[in-house]
Amino acid sequence: MLDGGWNILGLFRIGVDIALVWYVLYKLIMLIRGTKAIQLLKGIFVVLGIWFLSILFDLRTVQWIMQQAILYGFLVIIILFQPELRRALEQLGRGSFFTRNAKSEEERINVSIEAIVKSCNYMAKRRIGALITIERETAMGDYIETGIPVRGQLTSELLTNIFIPNTPLHDGAVIIKNDEIVAAACYLPLSENPFISKELGTRHRAAMGIGEVTDALTIIVSEETGQISCTKNGELHRDLNQDRLVQMLHTELEEKYKAPATRNWSWRGKKNG
Repeated sequence: MLDGGWNILGLFRIGVDIALVWYVLYKLIMLIRGTKAIQLLKGIFVVLGIWFLSILFDLRTVQWIMQQAILYGFLVIIILFQPELRRALEQLGRGSFFTRNAKSEEERINVSIEAIVKSCNYMAKRRIGALITIERETAMGDYIETGIPVRGQLTSELLTNIFIPNTPLHDGAVIIKNDEIVAAACYLPLSENPFISKELGTRHRAAMGIGEVTDALTIIVSEETGQISCTKNGELHRDLNQDRLVQMLHTELEEKYKAPATRNWSWRGKKNG
């Protein structure tokens, strides 16, 4: 009887131990999701895979190189993952590492979409040119660094004010991450696609260019026509009304939080409404 009780207690401890480890790993993955750390993590798995194959096929030179890489890998990981580790420690200190945000993701998405659409409509009516890029899975740190840090809560008023002509931040792109305006006056790569219409200006080419190298969603407001356009994956959708813009934003931003297997590019089938 005593042995049975100890066995049950032992199994319970093992279960709690495994659950805690998996939960911490899950929180760490969620913390680095959408950052360059994910790409670095993939690289680490590639190195481990090569090391395993070198042992399997007895490749002595490759095995020695991989052993040296793994030997000093811990120090390299600390250096490369320094921003993510610092953010994790900050959240742990605030007590927010093991808690959920008070505001649900759905509420944040709705508030962000409302602010973006309201701002775009305001600028379109007054023909104020704008270039708004929304970060999704692919990190945009390199492009954020080309601009001016803002780090402000996303509101229609702030977003509109940035693009008012003859102000210091109006020229270039605004980059949005979650519900925050991260930076303004950012430089985006111009598309070199020779089939782009000649009537499209620099903003449209920049929006197409960033869509070719990342999965970012980019909104353009034309100062010549007042038309609102949107790009993703190098595809341009022009002259969007408010309902269509809202539909596209909901489709793309909500899919960011769904299971990866259900994510797909759904505009193609709805292109003509």
